[in-house]
Amino acid sequence: MAEAHPPRVGRRLAAIVAADVAGYSRLMGLDEVGTARTLREHRKVTDALVAKHGGRLVKTMGDGVLLEFPSVVDAVECAVAVQAVMAQRNEGVPHDRRMLFRIGINLGDILIEDEDILGDGVNIAARLEAIAEPGGICLSSSAYDQVRGKVPVDFTDLGEQSLKNIARPIRAYVVGLSENAHQTAPLPSSTPRLSIVVLPFANIGGDPEQEYFVDGVTESLTTDLSRINGAFVIARNTAFTFKGKAVDVKKLGRELNVRYLLEGSVQRGGNRFRVNVQLIDAETGNQLWAERFDKPVADLFDIQDEIVSRLANTLDAQLTTAEARRAERSPQPDAMDLCFQGSACLHRGLTDGHLKQAHNFFERALSLDPECIEALVGTATVHLNRGANFSGDDRINPLATAEATLIKAVSVAPYHAVAHMQLGAVYIFTNRSAQGIAECEQALVLDRNLASAHAWIGLAKHILDRPAETENHVREALRLSPSDVFAYRWMMWAGIANVNLNAHAKAVTWLRRSIDANRNFPLANFHLACALALLGSIEEAQAAAKAGLALNPSFSIRRFQLQAPGDNPTFLAKRERFYEGMRIAGVPEG
Repeated sequence: MAEAHPPRVGRRLAAIVAADVAGYSRLMGLDEVGTARTLREHRKVTDALVAKHGGRLVKTMGDGVLLEFPSVVDAVECAVAVQAVMAQRNEGVPHDRRMLFRIGINLGDILIEDEDILGDGVNIAARLEAIAEPGGICLSSSAYDQVRGKVPVDFTDLGEQSLKNIARPIRAYVVGLSENAHQTAPLPSSTPRLSIVVLPFANIGGDPEQEYFVDGVTESLTTDLSRINGAFVIARNTAFTFKGKAVDVKKLGRELNVRYLLEGSVQRGGNRFRVNVQLIDAETGNQLWAERFDKPVADLFDIQDEIVSRLANTLDAQLTTAEARRAERSPQPDAMDLCFQGSACLHRGLTDGHLKQAHNFFERALSLDPECIEALVGTATVHLNRGANFSGDDRINPLATAEATLIKAVSVAPYHAVAHMQLGAVYIFTNRSAQGIAECEQALVLDRNLASAHAWIGLAKHILDRPAETENHVREALRLSPSDVFAYRWMMWAGIANVNLNAHAKAVTWLRRSIDANRNFPLANFHLACALALLGSIEEAQAAAKAGLALNPSFSIRRFQLQAPGDNPTFLAKRERFYEGMRIAGVPEG
């Protein structure tokens, strides 16, 4: 009979963080209840930072915690962020009452026992914590070797240290924070970008039957904002602890380590709801944006869904703008700073000048971080629009470059909704509209609020000679994001679909809305010229054509014929009316 072997012990290499409160027993002696409460409040903030940096809470031990991270860089960045935010929270607190953390970090082999971790790797982290200064961070040489040059802090070599119950000396380093955390200035990166807390909306009037609707708006908005790429949103359970309380926005921003707060109210009057919201800069307390929604009371869940979708889309653009302004003030912008500035350029309009500026920002970001997904998607977006805006003779190379870049992006980040949508747009402009619709539908699975994906599907159906379906998709996009920075493009697509349906007056209405939304988009002028000419308004058509040529002097009917997407024979036959209308309006033949 074979000899039984003991079960194999699970092991893995991990970054281990041990932390406790310096002088906790003394603080408990001064004020037991207050100290316990303060520690719980601090842990709400530090737990959010641990989650943001990919860490796992292994266990708590009184005032101490044991954490595990997959990366030493993540562990050190989290520790630095924790000490920085603790320094802010200790401002104004008497020195003898300040709660100062000591943190030890080690990279080592660990034993796995259910959810617990054991072994020398853990013991060394705990001993390093014990020799750390209050408010300080101490790490082993194995951890230091992984982070030097990768984290923007200085390190001081403490030399070989004899640690209690550790057989061999351990070389230790301290992070270059000052000796006491109350003197530590927070690093610029200590507050996550796009970090926001959605405070519970106020129920104006106090109608208890309305309370579930008000809370539902807050909860749904918290969930939907978390879908924004790169967003760090404080969890609902933490946010709801502030329900019904007056808050100091600057203090709360420091406590939760967020850059932005969103607060709002809901009021019902008769058969209408009024929702007021404002976005606040937590650092300055300044209001960045505010809006009011007035909606008739019908199906409450439909109203809630629409309000949340509109808010999420608007906030995405507003937060991008705010982050771009911050990045402009940064003396040493990193890859994401540059991405925000590139996105802000695209939001200003898809002119050749803005595309060039955006491309420069995204290329600089990639030079700093070649794997930056937002920069990859940004450069692809630039190439897509260069190949789709009829401003140059070469459309094949920009679209091919965009496609290759987006395929790389979705292979690295398969859940990136915008990358899927932009890949769908490339397919639409390269006569693969059915494939483009599938990519846009996948984008909507990943982000139900991605309004542009609905509009791209509408354009694809127009190209597939199903123009009667286009307008509904555009209306859905506008329902989700009526003030979208790209709404002018969607309106143009509804307009050209109506030209194909011989609904020229309706087409003119849509195309005028497009131009009113963005007067720097020449293509809408050429389509308006076409629709007006087919409607018989020749002078207005000629004026529209002239306005388009002022923005894009190189546009011609021949370029439009060669570059416009579509290979459906019926659709191509119908497009002849576009060429006819443009000729009547005075657009150059080529």
